[in-house]
Amino acid sequence: MKIGLIDVDGHNFPNLPLMKISAYHKRQGHEVKFWMGLEQYDMVYKSKVFTHTPDMDHVIMADTVIEGGTGYGGTQTLPRDIEHIMPDYGLYPQYSEAYGFLTRGCPRDCQFCIVTQKEGPQSRRVADLAEFWTGQKTIKLLDPNLLACVEREAVLQQLAESGAWIDFTQGIDIRFTDRPTIELLNTIKVKRFHFAWDNPSEDLTAQFSLFAKYSGVTDCRRRAVYVLTNFNSTHIEDLERVYTLRDLGYDPYIMVYDKPNAPKITRHLQRWVNNRRIFRATRKFEEFDPKK
Repeated sequence: MKIGLIDVDGHNFPNLPLMKISAYHKRQGHEVKFWMGLEQYDMVYKSKVFTHTPDMDHVIMADTVIEGGTGYGGTQTLPRDIEHIMPDYGLYPQYSEAYGFLTRGCPRDCQFCIVTQKEGPQSRRVADLAEFWTGQKTIKLLDPNLLACVEREAVLQQLAESGAWIDFTQGIDIRFTDRPTIELLNTIKVKRFHFAWDNPSEDLTAQFSLFAKYSGVTDCRRRAVYVLTNFNSTHIEDLERVYTLRDLGYDPYIMVYDKPNAPKITRHLQRWVNNRRIFRATRKFEEFDPKK
């Protein structure tokens, strides 16, 4: 069979499902490559992660076209024999890292996130590191909420023993950190930790203080926190989170929900906080002049 693959989002980040599909079909002896518009295929897979990515409107010459991914609004998953196969890293030779999931699911069920609906309300271990890691120097984990997993200690130990640099691409849930977990995280090679403070009604000051106290990371540039704005929060509540994080030694980063329709003051807040030179030089938002 001749198999075509379409990464609808582009090639700015490896598409893990396509890498697994490629590995599966190559194992069957099929010809697999990225789709070319003038060729005829037996089967074409289209994968789209982001809902805002426009779908392609090209004519696809194939007997079968399969669409998948959260970008198409579905909750379908890969068949087990494809899900648990070593990804075909040769599909994206420009990337040298390992990519995969050790856990799936999240108990948070945030209104702006599809993970709970798609993967379930419980974080559970779904794989060992050897399923997608072949010794690469960097491992990019795609887990939505690794620390919510009851087996988190075993998972973190496995990451530490790998000796690889670990990138928790979806962040660490600060609400699941305690002193033993923080000390385990200290044994893992991490260039930068990512957290989130999405809901201003949750006071996470104590949790962030605990991590700051016991973490081996002292540079604020290595402790980033995404602050969601324009989603069930006021400007005052946005500022309070920013100031609290900065005072605790973290690097806040403003994320604007529905940016085209966000208030001008929220867009100015984003410009102030996310421009590191200005943010460090200007202590109060009221002193920031967006015209400059």
